[in-house]
Amino acid sequence: MRWIWIDRFIEFESGTLAKAVKNVTLAEEHLQDHFPGFPVMPASLMVEGMAQTGGILLAEHNRFQFIVILAKIPKVTFHELVAPGDTLIYTAKLVDARDEGGSVECMAHVGDRLVAETEIVFVHLDKNDSELGLIDQEEFIRSTTLLSGIRRNQASQPTD
Repeated sequence: MRWIWIDRFIEFESGTLAKAVKNVTLAEEHLQDHFPGFPVMPASLMVEGMAQTGGILLAEHNRFQFIVILAKIPKVTFHELVAPGDTLIYTAKLVDARDEGGSVECMAHVGDRLVAETEIVFVHLDKNDSELGLIDQEEFIRSTTLLSGIRRNQASQPTD
């Protein structure tokens, strides 16, 4: 099973910036145990949401030519807790993009409150390497309808 920790994109500028929404609800199973009687969004899942936002930004920038894999998180800071009823906005800015990988800076906000920020480094794997047995990330993302939101946002932006 694959887990998607973003609900939709609200802004997408190819090669530059992506903003995604994650609505935090009590209907999510992980909140029943984290922590019983005091449910909060696990910090690791916020990092995963930021990584998915930034990873899709990098993958789309490279036209899904590579498999994008999270390599390291050199820095992460959590400022506040996120609770059911909150709406997270993940903002990823592409810092570096090369054939071997790339990096993004990400922030997570609830309204005007900065709740987390991180730097994330990705590596690329060759999607044609049959020994890896990896899924087609573009097809997987397309099947979640996340790319349709990206394409709509790009189509509505004026061209030069």
